[in-house]
Amino acid sequence: MPRALVLGNGRMLVNFDDRLNMRDLYFPRVGMTNHIMGHKNGIGIWVDGRFEWLDGPGWTVRTGYEEGSLAGESSARHGELGLELTIRDAVHFRDDLYLKTIRIANLLPRRREVRLFFTHDFCVDESDIGDTSFYDPGTDAIVHYKRDKWFLMSGHAGEHGIFQYANGTKRFAGAEGTWRDAEDGWLEGNPIAQGSVDSCISFRLDLGPHSHRTLDYWIAAGRNLEEVRRLHRRVRRAGVVQLLEHTRAYWRSWLGKKRWDFKDLSPGAAELFYRSLLVVRTQIDRDGAITAANDSDILHFNRDHYSYVWPRDGALVAYALDSAGYSELTRAFYQFCRRVIAPGGYLLHKYHPDGSVGSSWHPWLSDEGPQLPIQEDETALVLHALWHFFERERDLDFVESLYAPLIKPAGDFMVHYRDLRTGLPLESYDLWEERRGVFTFTASAVWAGLMAASRFARLFGEEEDAAKYSRAAAEVRAGILEHLWVEKLDRFARGLTFSGGKLVLDTTLESSLYGLHAFGVLPADDPRVKSTILQVEEGLTVKTPIGGVARYERDYYFARRHHPHVPGNPWFICTLWIAQWYIATARAKADLKKPREILEWCVQRATPSGLLSEQIHPDTGEPLSVTPLTWSHSTYIQTVLMYVRAMKEIEERARIAEAWHARS
Repeated sequence: MPRALVLGNGRMLVNFDDRLNMRDLYFPRVGMTNHIMGHKNGIGIWVDGRFEWLDGPGWTVRTGYEEGSLAGESSARHGELGLELTIRDAVHFRDDLYLKTIRIANLLPRRREVRLFFTHDFCVDESDIGDTSFYDPGTDAIVHYKRDKWFLMSGHAGEHGIFQYANGTKRFAGAEGTWRDAEDGWLEGNPIAQGSVDSCISFRLDLGPHSHRTLDYWIAAGRNLEEVRRLHRRVRRAGVVQLLEHTRAYWRSWLGKKRWDFKDLSPGAAELFYRSLLVVRTQIDRDGAITAANDSDILHFNRDHYSYVWPRDGALVAYALDSAGYSELTRAFYQFCRRVIAPGGYLLHKYHPDGSVGSSWHPWLSDEGPQLPIQEDETALVLHALWHFFERERDLDFVESLYAPLIKPAGDFMVHYRDLRTGLPLESYDLWEERRGVFTFTASAVWAGLMAASRFARLFGEEEDAAKYSRAAAEVRAGILEHLWVEKLDRFARGLTFSGGKLVLDTTLESSLYGLHAFGVLPADDPRVKSTILQVEEGLTVKTPIGGVARYERDYYFARRHHPHVPGNPWFICTLWIAQWYIATARAKADLKKPREILEWCVQRATPSGLLSEQIHPDTGEPLSVTPLTWSHSTYIQTVLMYVRAMKEIEERARIAEAWHARS
């Protein structure tokens, strides 16, 4: 089930499904560790002797955000129960507090008692072994803990605190959990439980005819009991409503640091741009880790997740954030890369948010002997993005601090990790992590990375290094044009492999060929690039009412069906890459019609709350894989910025031409 709301502050990240069940809670790092692991922390309602969970069939639920903020604004209505809930929630922008306020409206003309139940199904530190939950009478709260991870849950309804509570055993020895205890509207009050545990608390409200009351609820996260008690006292003093208002104001100010003119894009496209900035922010850890996604639903498919730092994804996200003016976020990412780069000057497959090496399926040994289990574009694109950062920020001291530990080792590695016969990089895994070879996307990224290394070296007077990197870049470019251009197809190949000492071309249609112009190997209007991109667009467009562009022909990942009209599932990033080429070649406003349509397509295919998944179903448009994907949102940001800049340049040229004609 895709995530409908993501709320976070760079240390605490909370995700909800579209039925308002909390499914993920990460602390103290974004993406590390998930203390719910996709289980359900839900809400139940008891009224008139009847109990219903909020994800039951009788509820009409709408999830969404407050405009321009990382605060949720959702509602739930049950006609038979005669109740309507209006829910506002957020993770505090600074403190590790999840805050929720619920307005409960009685839709019937009689007085009624309503009880709300909150369940807590934690697996602290991603394990249900050795957890403890207990009622803390000093704070009127339930506390879950293990080692140095503590979570305190409390609230109040008017002047009244917790009505009832229960701690119990879950998913062990036949026990279902305290959520089952709640379904009769009454909790038994067990004060403590140990092992595989869960808990539930309830609040009681008396509602008059056609009236409403408000309930506040919060979760404090910390490293010990005193820390969560301190946060609890802060909520008691300030109040949930005031803390929510502080959080709303902070995010609106964060978004408002720059005023954007979106030209002829729709209000929906502009809103998705702002939402994308906020969503990307939630996926970035305060120590610099830019995580790919934090939707634990993916665990059901391969028992692993996307809560890692792929340096490629991170570099392209950082590039978009720098373009948007949020370099305060990207500095920490470049420092993260400095910390994790291997002694040989390369970045590995992926990393945990704390910088430790992540899981991988790339082997260190092949039939031909030892090999580096890397995707070389990940190393290259970090330098490419870092040069873009410098061009915008001109922070010489910052990039100088990265030259010796990051830029030079990476540049030297890319110089030497090449095939002397072709000038191209040696084999590594492709950007999709599926096959090993020499790929046009990777080679283009390496060219860009070497050019960035050369510019940095020249910046610091390292002329010998600058010449070395520039020479290697020229050889890579020559190799791309000689070995990856396929004359008879009038386009570039996806890549090639070495077999028996011979080069074997892989001519599969591949969306990532956009890297040829995006990284600067060739201009976008080069006839070879134009022919390639147009063939990619024609061959990989999903010809169903859903539309969009697939990664490559016969893409198997999460494939729903293969058909001549469906080369693979539509991906947001691949569809936006087509838009970026059209923008890069636009000379008149009419040339921007296609990219504008693609941007509006993204608006239409986003979730109701404005989140972009990795891919969507080719027939239904439903999100597939993870939601949200950080890369999808950052690519949307980058494409909007390119569109706005192109429109501005076209208008400026028209204005100058008009002024010239007027003088003539």
